[in-house]
Amino acid sequence: MNIVFMGTPQFAVPTLEAIVKAGHDVLLVVTQPDKAKDRGKKIHYTPVKEKALELGLKLTQPETLKNNEEFISQLEGLSPDLIVVVAYGKILPKAVLDIPKYGCINVHASILPRHRGAAPIQHAILAGDEYGGVTIMQMDQGLDSGDMIATVKSFIGGYTADQLHDELMIKGAQLLVEVLPSIKEGTAIGAKQNDEHSTYAPMIFKETGRINFEDSPEAIERLTRAMDSWPGATCYYKGQPLKIWEALPFSEDVSDLPGTIMDVSNEGIKIACKDGYILAKVIQTPGKKRMMVKDFILGNSIEIGSILV
Repeated sequence: MNIVFMGTPQFAVPTLEAIVKAGHDVLLVVTQPDKAKDRGKKIHYTPVKEKALELGLKLTQPETLKNNEEFISQLEGLSPDLIVVVAYGKILPKAVLDIPKYGCINVHASILPRHRGAAPIQHAILAGDEYGGVTIMQMDQGLDSGDMIATVKSFIGGYTADQLHDELMIKGAQLLVEVLPSIKEGTAIGAKQNDEHSTYAPMIFKETGRINFEDSPEAIERLTRAMDSWPGATCYYKGQPLKIWEALPFSEDVSDLPGTIMDVSNEGIKIACKDGYILAKVIQTPGKKRMMVKDFILGNSIEIGSILV
């Protein structure tokens, strides 16, 4: 099948590789423009661009898709059978959706209709979902609202966002390659989404990781996993940021104010919250690496009775 591939981050790379390995002809790879990062403003390629160059594929990086007649003409000239979209980062206009023979399909990292939007993996963990997953979806003009062709699930358990991400990007690639023949043969059957069951998974920002000790122990523990590896679950100790990377939740009556450091030991930092406490096991202070609390307190002090905010 002749395919145009649209994707940007690492999550999309295994799918691109799988399409090529399965023998499909990737006519063009479309990815977001390069960005300057870090203090030196060094230009960084997107992971998809790096892989496309490695595979010797034709590449384009349009600044915008809307009203981009040059890009539309380029796609029309290729006459693709299908456009595959994996975390591209921009909504496709109708002019693009209408070009391929078999339409556009999306590899979305959630069990739709839950967690439509930019950050489904993190929000699945935050919500306490038992399963995460990937849905192969026929795209329409809505936000992740098209008919569902296939779904695969993964048990979340104690996964961090990074761990779930890495598992789903492989499962998504495998699932996509499995359904491509049925799409070509016209036997792929799309199931309508129930919009009443849909939830939205907005982008993650630094402030998303701010810990609120008025939350339950379970919610705070989920936050530490959902924000790993970026931006981290963060609170403030004596005016300085403190990231908590790993914690255990305990539900029981406590008399201390939420955020109060109840105890410090080799087991961790016991911190009061709503209806219980968390035991912070792995922390990070500015300019330092992640450390087990038992190692951190060998050279640093944490004052019992202080209140984290």
